[in-house]
Amino acid sequence: MQAAVRRWGPVVAWAAAIFAFSSIPSLGTGLETWDFVLRKIAHATEFAILAALLVRALRDTGWAIAIAIAYAVSDEIHQSFVPGRQASPWDVGIDSVGIVVGAVLASRWWRDHPSARAG
Repeated sequence: MQAAVRRWGPVVAWAAAIFAFSSIPSLGTGLETWDFVLRKIAHATEFAILAALLVRALRDTGWAIAIAIAYAVSDEIHQSFVPGRQASPWDVGIDSVGIVVGAVLASRWWRDHPSARAG
């Protein structure tokens, strides 16, 4: 039980954080172009972290990528119901780039540092 919580607790907590951010009606900073760029970097980064946590929990890069992309799609669907937000297939693409980068980096790190794995 403790091993499962150590492996999956961070995944669930991070997915909840993504959900919470997606529930905010507007994340605009008023910085125009920079606002757009920063939000897209944030998208890729938050999903890279999710993918890395999934690699850690699953110990399978392919499944981690698939599950993270499915969550990215569900996140965009969720945003379509939030006033002031909209769903965007482009964001799923940006999230997917972050997912692949995060999963590949994490899988290499876990491979090189097996003692760091939880559970």
